[in-house]
Amino acid sequence: MTPFSAPPLSVLDLVLVSAGETPAEALENSISLAVAAEKLGYARYWIAEHHLYPGGAGGAAYMLAPVIARATSTIRVGTAVTVIDNYSPVHAAEIAGTAAALGGRGFDLGIGRGGPSVDQLESSREKNAKIASGELAIGPNGPSRVVDGVTLPAFSTLPVAVERAALNDRLLSRSPGAPADFAGQVTDVLGFLDGSYRSPDGLEVVASPALGADVQVWVHGSSPGLSASVAGSLGLPFGANYHNFPQLVLETVAAYREAFVPSETLAAPHVIVSADVLVAETDERAAWLASPFGHWLYDIRTTYQAQPYRSPGDVAALGWDADHEAMVTDRVQARIVGSPATVVERLRALALATGADELLVTTSAHSNADRIESYRLLAEAWAAVTE
Repeated sequence: MTPFSAPPLSVLDLVLVSAGETPAEALENSISLAVAAEKLGYARYWIAEHHLYPGGAGGAAYMLAPVIARATSTIRVGTAVTVIDNYSPVHAAEIAGTAAALGGRGFDLGIGRGGPSVDQLESSREKNAKIASGELAIGPNGPSRVVDGVTLPAFSTLPVAVERAALNDRLLSRSPGAPADFAGQVTDVLGFLDGSYRSPDGLEVVASPALGADVQVWVHGSSPGLSASVAGSLGLPFGANYHNFPQLVLETVAAYREAFVPSETLAAPHVIVSADVLVAETDERAAWLASPFGHWLYDIRTTYQAQPYRSPGDVAALGWDADHEAMVTDRVQARIVGSPATVVERLRALALATGADELLVTTSAHSNADRIESYRLLAEAWAAVTE
């Protein structure tokens, strides 16, 4: 058996709003989950930023973060991610500095890019229509694979809600057309934090309370493209998003490491790999608790917005067929669900295959008590791996 040193575990909170629950209750659940995660020994508590989701309350993750930091004492708090396209770099740096100050200790600023442009979505819709008609082959990705125990699913051909995406862009004040200069955006954030930023004509700019704040900048990405390259070239730690884009995680991590240049921040590459995990006492119980996930994801992919997260009993009465399954099979296959032994085996494989320095776990369940229990069972089983 390959020697294994279990990397630390951290939490990614999607701030789910469950069916029958208010956004205010979801935010309170996040605080209680963070308190529990700290007691269980998780290293970080990161909050996802999602906008215009009826089923999510994390649109202002940077405001929730210092509240969670005040409710805890040692766990590292941050965002994963702050979508830089929704802000200017100076705004993102000021947010991070403010969160660090209000939280009373350091803050992790996870930076990611926004979703595809409307032009890209239009192109995807045309491509999908050609695939459906048989005019275009699906491509080189082939069937789902299992590599060293890690499930790498095939890409799904999905409906594209272009109109909803365009509305989101307008409401979030995103600029249409060519994507922003991501490397420049991240570089500017770093400059506002360490005081090195200069305007194009050489003027010094002081962005308080960003300047000198205890902020660790991370870049997150889902493919072996721009985000991995920028993180590596700037010598920053990198988050590889297996939980929502599992197909290319091995290539993504490899691209980051290949691009890495040592910096004052980091002497060697450092990777955290996210995984969608749900643990229960038995495989059967875990599968039951996990059953709403496909319906939740189906809503996201067909309407471009997440609905409140249903209970297992509610979804048992809903219709579900092969067409529904085809739209979510990639994420369902990559989700790590089961008893502690089952989950530890798959997480161990993911850590070994990617060489992850840390693992970032997100758990979706209707009941916050079931989420906390899942994190408890995982923490206890994972600690046994390290003994």
